[in-house]
Amino acid sequence: MKQSTLATAGFGLVSKRTRKRVFLDEMNLVVPWTELVSLIQPFSAKAGGAKGGRPPFPVETMLRIHFLQQWFGLSDPAMEEALHDTPLYCEFAHLDPGATRLPDESTILRFRHLLEEHELSIQLLATINATLATKGMMLKTGTVVDATLIAAPTSTKNDSGERDPEMHQTKKGNQWHFGMKAHIGVDADSGLVHTVIGTAANVHDVTQGNALLHGEESVVFADAGYQGVHKRDDAKSVNWHVAMRPGKRRALDKNSPWGNLLDKAEQLKASVRAKVEHPFRVLKCQFGFTKVRYKGLAKNTSQLMTLFALSNLWMVRGMLLNRAKA
Repeated sequence: MKQSTLATAGFGLVSKRTRKRVFLDEMNLVVPWTELVSLIQPFSAKAGGAKGGRPPFPVETMLRIHFLQQWFGLSDPAMEEALHDTPLYCEFAHLDPGATRLPDESTILRFRHLLEEHELSIQLLATINATLATKGMMLKTGTVVDATLIAAPTSTKNDSGERDPEMHQTKKGNQWHFGMKAHIGVDADSGLVHTVIGTAANVHDVTQGNALLHGEESVVFADAGYQGVHKRDDAKSVNWHVAMRPGKRRALDKNSPWGNLLDKAEQLKASVRAKVEHPFRVLKCQFGFTKVRYKGLAKNTSQLMTLFALSNLWMVRGMLLNRAKA
């Protein structure tokens, strides 16, 4: 007979703080749970409704589970299994790992549909940004705009026998991509995202440039793909600093005073535009979001807004934690 140990009896002696635990502990401290729960609570199911049944799980618990899905790239069924397999996730969601009832994939799905139906993802982003703005982390005097491609499944082995009709293909360089575009406007000082627009991949960046502005900035930075944005019908009265086309910049005579000055000006503009790449890196490298999960632009855009809201918190978590300790 195998001898029982403290571990098998339920007494874990491992004290190592894993990277995942550190990550969740930090995010637990920086997410404004009270404000976000107050935003969602009016739309949630009430206990003891007309149909009776089991009481619903608390809004905060479901929101924490929803955020776990975004951080670790879990589908609804995978999230349900993770709650049964990973005590750390239950701890973060304020659930008892030994409970006889945990949220199943249908419950998790209904909560996501609740956010989509009432367009709460954009309000989550606005609420988090308002919290950061009160702490002086968003100056709103300048904006940087850019877009990135998000791949979509190209397989036609599904019920309809075709690819997602709302996704399209586009050519970047010498390679074709199928999916959607995430257009974002970020604060030029902090690099925090304030506006998100989702479109098909074949929509040109310049068509969304002015829609990415919040209206309080006086200067906007963009790459060469936004040439002519200030001449469009929806143009706003801001000072655009758009990068010079690569071919034109290569043709500059850097040995001449004027050519050298123009080249240095492009370098300065590029150093500001680099801020917009940080949220994309968090999205794709930290959160592992490289391919859309759902069908249609609306659902995927809703997820993008949540992801960028969480990326804002992740990017400034150090400052928020230091202020909490002070």
